Amino acid sequence: MSTHSTQEFDQLSPAVPLYTVLLMLLAIAAGVFAAVVALPHWLPGLSASLLGPEPKVYWYLSRSSAVVAYLLLWVSMATGLAISNRLARIWPGGPIAFDLHQHTSLLGLGFALFHALILMGDHYINYSLAQALVPFASAGYRPLWVGLGQIGWYVLVIVSLTFYVRRKIGHRLWRLIHFLSYAMFALALIHGLMSGTDSPSMWARGIYWASAASLLFLTVYRILSTFLDRKGALKKQVRQAR
Repeated sequence: MSTHSTQEFDQLSPAVPLYTVLLMLLAIAAGVFAAVVALPHWLPGLSASLLGPEPKVYWYLSRSSAVVAYLLLWVSMATGLAISNRLARIWPGGPIAFDLHQHTSLLGLGFALFHALILMGDHYINYSLAQALVPFASAGYRPLWVGLGQIGWYVLVIVSLTFYVRRKIGHRLWRLIHFLSYAMFALALIHGLMSGTDSPSMWARGIYWASAASLLFLTVYRILSTFLDRKGALKKQVRQAR
């Protein structure tokens, strides 16, 4: 990211207040508790009609929320790269792209949390709270790949919180932490490919390959644009020195 871009976005406040993010995560946890614990006990008739003899509603909810979370994280990464290489100035505009980058990151955080917690209601997986949240704590279903996805979620938490401490920690440290986004996305991609039951399907693989290829393109474009900017600045300094 250029110095001009850094100064421009350092003046922007986080698009979502921190207390709103915390309330969102608490609301997701409360909603999952209601769906997994309270619903079957308070409304057994409704629960039976929804779940049937072989309950799959929680499994479907987990799968669908996983796809949504992955797409949101992809949009967050893409807009972040577009901001850093100035493509966002062409469309949709720097401040809008910055807000979109943060909103999609935080929404992805919420959907990923829901994706993990809702599995506590699935009778086949039968996760406990610890197995849903602690990396590699589950031995029942592909623990390595599930654990990598869990680590990716915690990396996302760290990266997302930097929106609120950017001015305090300074741009250099903020940028170093933000580079963890690549590791987070790689972990999410591996988690989806290796543990997702929809991964063998053409539409899922299309999403994975298209998202990974687009981010690779934007990353290469960023590296080249940064190199050319520095080369141009160096030539300008040489001409001024003469």
